[in-house]
Amino acid sequence: MFQLIVRNWGLKLLSLTFALLLWLFVMGEQKAEVGYTVPLELKNLPVGLVVANEVPSLVDVRISGPRTLLSNIQSSALSMSVDLQGLQAGLTTFKRLDQNLNIPSALRVSRLSPSYVEVKLERIRQKNVPVRVTFNGQLANGATLESVVVRPESVMIEGAESEVKDVDSVETEAIDVTLVQESFTLTLPIEYRGTYTELKDQKTVEVEVVILNSNSTDIGLPEVGAEVVPQESTHNN
Repeated sequence: MFQLIVRNWGLKLLSLTFALLLWLFVMGEQKAEVGYTVPLELKNLPVGLVVANEVPSLVDVRISGPRTLLSNIQSSALSMSVDLQGLQAGLTTFKRLDQNLNIPSALRVSRLSPSYVEVKLERIRQKNVPVRVTFNGQLANGATLESVVVRPESVMIEGAESEVKDVDSVETEAIDVTLVQESFTLTLPIEYRGTYTELKDQKTVEVEVVILNSNSTDIGLPEVGAEVVPQESTHNN
């Protein structure tokens, strides 16, 4: 038995030394940590609901484990998602964002920032609101504003219920009427940028501005930035 133990003792000692070095190398690798910026995706948004709060689109992730495994991670292949399926309107907190992070089991997530996200869902609502025309500048001397007709007079907005409720009107791009003395008609974009609402279909309106000339020096248009509420069209739609 003793002879079996001492036989090729040099080779056995070399093997033991190599195994010890390999163990030390692996143990050293386990202390490695690398940071990644991972996109966060919201999946399966229920029909009829809309996200009505700011949810981070990126998550800072610190991953620790053997260096050899960490070196094989492609940052572009990392992703996280939050499953909204089956949720009702209201605020939901999602923790453990790393549960569906696609990394080898030998690696672990040591830190997340943010460590959780809150998603507020609201019912989608629609609402017709009037279109207001805004002007910049002043008409030519002796010209007065007779009427403003907007077609269509109102447009539909759509989005988060709480925001739709607070919208009373939308505005057109401002018209510069500096020194203008004749009537005109033009098509204008509607300048509306809601946080969680948007114009449903109609994005532009036709605006007919009727201006009268006289010897009067009265200016029929207010100063810069004035608003004019659209008058109802006299013809049948």
